[in-house]
Amino acid sequence: MKISVIVPCRNEELYIREFMHSVLSQRLESDWELEVLIADGMSDDGTREMLRQYSQVRLIDNPRGIVSTGLNSSIRASAGEIIIRMDVHTTYAPDYIRECVRVLKQSGASNVGGPWVAKGRGVLGAAIAATFQSRFCTGAGRSHNPSYEGEVDTVYLGCWPRSVFDHTSQFDEELVRNQDDEFNLRLRRLGGRIWQSPRIQSFYSVRGSLSTLFRQYVQYGFWKVAVIRKHRTIDSWRHLCPAILVGSILLSLLVLTLAAMAGLSNVTFVVGIALAAALAVYMLACLFSVVPFTGSIAPRALLIMPFVIPVYHFAYGIGFIVAMLALVTRAPNTSQSSYFTTLTR
Repeated sequence: MKISVIVPCRNEELYIREFMHSVLSQRLESDWELEVLIADGMSDDGTREMLRQYSQVRLIDNPRGIVSTGLNSSIRASAGEIIIRMDVHTTYAPDYIRECVRVLKQSGASNVGGPWVAKGRGVLGAAIAATFQSRFCTGAGRSHNPSYEGEVDTVYLGCWPRSVFDHTSQFDEELVRNQDDEFNLRLRRLGGRIWQSPRIQSFYSVRGSLSTLFRQYVQYGFWKVAVIRKHRTIDSWRHLCPAILVGSILLSLLVLTLAAMAGLSNVTFVVGIALAAALAVYMLACLFSVVPFTGSIAPRALLIMPFVIPVYHFAYGIGFIVAMLALVTRAPNTSQSSYFTTLTR
């Protein structure tokens, strides 16, 4: 049996050797043949030269440099009966591919994957990774639950029988982010099942700074609106919560400003108290949400967590609101802005 591993990649000089070691160390069955296709977004940091040192890799050009085009070009060039997506910023258990194939066959699902488990480097990285697993931060999504096994709306990375792409069009190349969520939504609408298993183990490396984390989640929020617009549905109501949080604060500040300008002191007092109380409750929720991580991460990382959670929420909410405003006002070229389209680490 032939298995195709497809990998979108751009400027990964610092991570590509560790990733290739993880892939080439996979324990496979004796009758399996593995091909590794890496769609490189025209890297200019030495990544391409490093990849050429691996005879096991087929290097594919991805001039647009985004994930969806890289995945599609890899799928078209692949020959495997089973297609497995892997990403450079993730490390994998030695039996990752083997468990993907086993779970795919045992579940009969159209797409399978493991839980989205994060890891980080240093104190801040540990805090960002722990926050990534927080139910309060992520809205209790099953994909972040490392012990959950069963059907899910979407799954981290993915493993598909090739036949899936014969019945479902490939990844939407208009989407810079959220292309996997959108693909899985289409797949489920066509009757496909998506299955998550903790037997499929990998560890995603989070962003290393709050500024890059903020930009990443602004982009997630921004492109989620494109998915909602395309399908005229909200895959999960939890995706609206950050936008409601940010929108409520902005609306309150607008009312406060207008009331102050109009000399409506009673309105200013009431709205000010309500906003302060709501923010106090939110910060208390951030503080209490870190309690389950006591003892599992360093004390300094634990202290940072309550300040990392708002970065996730506010960034996603801001991106979502900007996209909605651009949609309503028909603002030109907003989706082409480099802030929303350039993928950075």
